Amino acid sequence: MSERMKEESPPGLTIGISGPRRRGPAQRLIALALRMHGARTHYIRPGGRVNVSLLDGLVLSGGSHVQPSLYSQYPMVTADYDKRRDETDQRLLVEAETLNLPVLGICRGAQLINVYRGGSLCQNVTPLRQNTRHRPLLLPLQTVKVVDNTRLSQIMRLPVIGANRIHSQTIKKLGQDLRVVAVDNDLFVQAIENTRGQWLMGVQWHPEYLLYHSGHRRIFRHFVDQARRLKMARLSAAP
Repeated sequence: MSERMKEESPPGLTIGISGPRRRGPAQRLIALALRMHGARTHYIRPGGRVNVSLLDGLVLSGGSHVQPSLYSQYPMVTADYDKRRDETDQRLLVEAETLNLPVLGICRGAQLINVYRGGSLCQNVTPLRQNTRHRPLLLPLQTVKVVDNTRLSQIMRLPVIGANRIHSQTIKKLGQDLRVVAVDNDLFVQAIENTRGQWLMGVQWHPEYLLYHSGHRRIFRHFVDQARRLKMARLSAAP
């Protein structure tokens, strides 16, 4: 971390990372990406009780599928579900919204944000693909088209980017006060943003695996910068 970042970071800038019971490579890389931009991290396991008011931002990481019952469907695929994690993430979203904390959802996290806002998911997108590959891609070989004049377009600075793909589900019905800001070549949703209120973004790919690309690093930088600005505003307003 540069001296400039250290000087600009308010004391105790802390980002919560919600994930599975056991931290995996994805969660460790997310923590690395946040620390690269001057933030400390606090890991939140399913069922974990954390005082969200002590956080400055929240990342919902990838992992198990979201329970279909949360968007009024029955399971149509064989998948791992984690009811406790769904409940924890939903509680975190409620508290983050109340406190106006910035939230970044990655893969499952983006899907959960959409479900939390009243949207739904397609439980298995694989057989519906026509113009995209069926197999998972860890490298940025998936073409993603970014909608102009959006927060994501300002971050990525390109109308078309390369991304990875590890998911088999995708957003179907869009949740309230959200907009689609990126799609793939089959027009499946790849990113969403809030249209009003708090800083809220969800990306369907895994930018933590693409930290060697400046555009994907900027997603984390922009998120941390927003958390920093909000914290500085709170500190300035404090008596």
